[in-house]
Amino acid sequence: MKVLLLNQAFWPDVVASAQQLTMLARRLSERGHQVTVIAANRGYDDPKSVFKRRETWNGIKVQRISSINLGKSNHWRRLLNFGSFMFACALRLALMPRQDVVIALTSPPLISWLGSSFVRVKGGELIFWPLDLNPDEAIAAGWLKPGSLGAKFLELRLNSSMQRAKTIVALDEFMRERIVAKGISAGKIDVITPAADDEVRYDAAGREEFRRSHELANKLVVMYAGNHSPCHPLDTLLGAAQKLQHRDDIVFVFAGGGSELPRVKTFATSHKMRNLRCLPYQPQAKLPALLSSADLHVVVMGDRFGGIVHPSKVYNILKIGTPFLFIGPEKSFVSQLIAGREGVALSARHGEIEKVAALILEAAQHHAEAGPDRFEPSPHLSSEPVFARFIAHVEAAASEEISAAEPQEALIKCGVDDAMFPKLRSSGQS
Repeated sequence: MKVLLLNQAFWPDVVASAQQLTMLARRLSERGHQVTVIAANRGYDDPKSVFKRRETWNGIKVQRISSINLGKSNHWRRLLNFGSFMFACALRLALMPRQDVVIALTSPPLISWLGSSFVRVKGGELIFWPLDLNPDEAIAAGWLKPGSLGAKFLELRLNSSMQRAKTIVALDEFMRERIVAKGISAGKIDVITPAADDEVRYDAAGREEFRRSHELANKLVVMYAGNHSPCHPLDTLLGAAQKLQHRDDIVFVFAGGGSELPRVKTFATSHKMRNLRCLPYQPQAKLPALLSSADLHVVVMGDRFGGIVHPSKVYNILKIGTPFLFIGPEKSFVSQLIAGREGVALSARHGEIEKVAALILEAAQHHAEAGPDRFEPSPHLSSEPVFARFIAHVEAAASEEISAAEPQEALIKCGVDDAMFPKLRSSGQS
């Protein structure tokens, strides 16, 4: 079977969408399918990173296209970036032969529409894998006005691609409900959570080396790792860091990239905060050491983004086995994960700076008395059930229609359950 994957980011890029797509591509290739990827030839977050235009990697044919990349400092730059990539991608697709299945993600926002146009003209089936939803995200972030021409334009093309898709893979029930509300048949939607990264594991030696090299030894490390985006507002966490800046034993690490990272750096500089460190995205090989170096991870989700975005970092954190703090809406997929599981997963709402500071102080006290906390990662966090279920849709798409009941009953059940939250234990490691 010929399978075409469309997304702006792919290996060796380290952003979340690249990691998820790379894991799927490798498994499809290992099953003997002819896999082709069209992606950008520059890093999604770092345009200075330039990748090979054409290569075969693990049996996957990777075609990378050139486009304008002016950074993400304002909306017009983003628009030009996305527009130029879409234009270049459309030209490349015009030269592509028919594919049995096209899997389109959501970067840039209209890539699924290009995928649907491709299968409409040349044949094959489309699987839509929205790692976020636009224009919903742009409206919630304030980039687009509801009912504006731009919002209507994006909405029409999103709905067109979803109507055309054989299968839509939603990341959680909130996203599924939002898609159904757009008039899309519930029978073509399956909820499959993102997978934890294959290479992520708790790395005790890497933890100590990373903490030593970044002067984090003997500290409580509170870490936000990943995309710094308006979808994940960091004001509450920054406010708590400011309140605790007098504590020499607590350090806040912001690792990754995104449009909001400069604001984090400006906040730290303007408030003369010695307890805040900013680190760039780490190479894939160093990801286990980075995540293992934290004593308390932080997952953030904006109040208006339920069913629109899905912070997949939570699965890597669960696989590492480090407690985490969720700052976000009361009703969300993360809130459902952590309900009734205090100690392993803490929770606070946006604006509750005092509460967040108090929770971090409690963690610091426990850290000083008993060492860092860890819980045993669950075997249910394996990425294999996630991708087995996804690949079942891919392989069925070109042959026979999956019934409305099959995704829930016949395919492999995956997701997060109580087994992922065993009793918290103290590791005794520093």
